Amino acid sequence: MSQVMLPEDANADANVHGGTIMKFADTAAAVAAIRHCRSRVVTARVDGMDFVAPVYVGDLVHVMASVNLAGKTSLEVGVRIEAEKIRLGEVRHVASAYFVFVALDDEGRVTTVPGLTPETDEDRRRLIDATHRQNARQEARRRARARTPGNEEG
Repeated sequence: MSQVMLPEDANADANVHGGTIMKFADTAAAVAAIRHCRSRVVTARVDGMDFVAPVYVGDLVHVMASVNLAGKTSLEVGVRIEAEKIRLGEVRHVASAYFVFVALDDEGRVTTVPGLTPETDEDRRRLIDATHRQNARQEARRRARARTPGNEEG
């Protein structure tokens, strides 16, 4: 997805709001998730969005999204955001993030996600990295539950 950043996307200094970039990234990630699942999806988590360079009014923002991991009912989508100074043709990486979506059926109930078959070395690398992130997320949830007062597991 690509979009030119306009004055209404920015503050008084012509810096595009981070929230504008986040919304654009969430939309692109959701499209990738919907295409994979062929069902409704909802954003369940964003694993940190790292902004590494500013975006300005007039920049053409490109958001690339790819499904990295498909679980039983959820999937991880990686997003890379670039900004292009259109007249100069200069492109720079400005942000990255990982989104986790849950698939829903037409009645809004959680449903299964189709499997993911990596086809290239890059796909396999993304799947391995995503599996590590998924394991870390699961461990963090387990530790959080164990710290919850009255929890029988902890």
